[in-house]
Amino acid sequence: MGGQGGRRRASHVGEQADVGGVAYPSLVVPVEAAIDLYVALGMWVDWSTWRVGSVTGEACVNGRRALDLDSLAVSDRFRLFNFTRRDDHVAYLWVLRAMDRLRAVHHVQVDSDEVAGALTELSKLHDGVPTLDGNVRSRLDALYEDRVVHRFDDASRAGNLIRYRNRQSVYQFSELGYWAYTSVEDLLAARIQDANLSRLVFSDILEDLKALAEANRAGETEQVYRRLSRLDSVMEDMGRRSAQFHVTLGEIVRSTDTSPDLFLRYKNALLTHMTDFMAELDRYLGRLGRAVQDVEDTGLATLLTRAAEADERPFMTYPERLDEWRRRWAALREWFAADGAGDSRAGELRAATRTAVSGVIALLRQITEAQRGGVNRATQLRHLAEWVWGTPDTKAAHALMSAAFNLRSARHLGGVHDDAEQISDRATWWDAPGVELSISLFRTGKAPTTGLPQPVRAGAGARVELRRRQAAERAAEREAAGRLMGSGAYGRVLDEAETRVLLKLLTRALEARTVVAGRLGAASGASDVMMMRLLPSGTGSTVSTNRGLLHLPGFELELGPASSMARRPRGGS
Repeated sequence: MGGQGGRRRASHVGEQADVGGVAYPSLVVPVEAAIDLYVALGMWVDWSTWRVGSVTGEACVNGRRALDLDSLAVSDRFRLFNFTRRDDHVAYLWVLRAMDRLRAVHHVQVDSDEVAGALTELSKLHDGVPTLDGNVRSRLDALYEDRVVHRFDDASRAGNLIRYRNRQSVYQFSELGYWAYTSVEDLLAARIQDANLSRLVFSDILEDLKALAEANRAGETEQVYRRLSRLDSVMEDMGRRSAQFHVTLGEIVRSTDTSPDLFLRYKNALLTHMTDFMAELDRYLGRLGRAVQDVEDTGLATLLTRAAEADERPFMTYPERLDEWRRRWAALREWFAADGAGDSRAGELRAATRTAVSGVIALLRQITEAQRGGVNRATQLRHLAEWVWGTPDTKAAHALMSAAFNLRSARHLGGVHDDAEQISDRATWWDAPGVELSISLFRTGKAPTTGLPQPVRAGAGARVELRRRQAAERAAEREAAGRLMGSGAYGRVLDEAETRVLLKLLTRALEARTVVAGRLGAASGASDVMMMRLLPSGTGSTVSTNRGLLHLPGFELELGPASSMARRPRGGS
């Protein structure tokens, strides 16, 4: 069974969270300061599930692998969460908890009776354990169909003939099934109170970087692997904590309209925590950058090779492990070593945290002024409710609410299909396909027009440039034709320009060939500088060019000025 070790607590937010005794719904889009932090951290945010993580180390590698999965593989893995969408999803969750309880005591393969016994033990400790009434096996079979667990037939567990005739199945967590179960448990166990910025972690990172450099100099392969693995885990945890903290901050800031007392209660702790984090980051950022450079000076290729050699994952080849450690080091380096294009991610995190501090101070000023004046969103909504209640009739109440929230009636637009024979104009809107509408008709209600005719652009400069290029190319062609006519086509190697002129004239000559008395006679092709004639030859000829040899079987070339050769008889051309 896989998945026992290496569990990572994802920074997910459940249906309801509790901060300081006040219940809040699931997190929504945070304030601008937190959004700036997402960009600074290089985080990935899955807005469909409100999952936030940092692209560092193992998360970067796992995210890359997830992007490489095809649609069928993604569908198979989503199938692992089918038990959360069933009507009795709580019962399935407790069945998996019972299997996990047995797994914790090294009882890997279990049958339905053992799972039922574990559920009985859990019911003595927790009041929320449901009563399954002997339906444990059916739920285990359903989990098997979803590939959360494996099912094996074990006849040795049959104590008598009747039990032997019946199917004796044992169940065991699958690798991906255990990951799906632990991700659900991590989601349910998430607490907003755990949010912090990991201020004390920078000293540990600096110590690990120095120890990593020393281990690489000394050639201690196992120590290099231990230190690099620890750095990877620490960086992943720091990114996750930073993301969770700023999302929590955005939730607290968003909820100030309904509960300003909560923000005022934690404002001093928030400002002190963020200020201390920035001070600690300023203290260590330069030293961490130099420590990363010292590690690379000891030999980065050797470092990654030793880490890949000490990596004991048997299902990965050595090149795969080496490539993964290379990506992890690149992600770690981006945190503290700035490149030429911009600041490091730690520096961007410092700037984003400073922006968040400014946002908290501005919000504090806004709340203070609102309390002093006695007007905030809550009081405005109460006054609006009193006005609506005091309206004389329902029509006036609707008009007041429409004006307050800027509500308008829907604008209905229509048009005729391009092919009136295919789609009748008498077809209903329900049956007819959609018709494309212009933006002006949608926004203003006016049909689009072609508008005033636009003046034709002369483009005199473009034409002058084209003429200049054409004249230059023509002059180069004339010069090449002169060299070719003066030196001949045989006994030397033609350059690129001469070869181009030769091929152009040869094409014209071949296109002008005619059949005379059943035989191909001579042919010619001319330009304004020279003329080339194809004369019949028993041995043929060969022309050497800078790109190779040009064979002319049955013909030889005769070159001369265009004016003099044009007056000579063309012998069948």
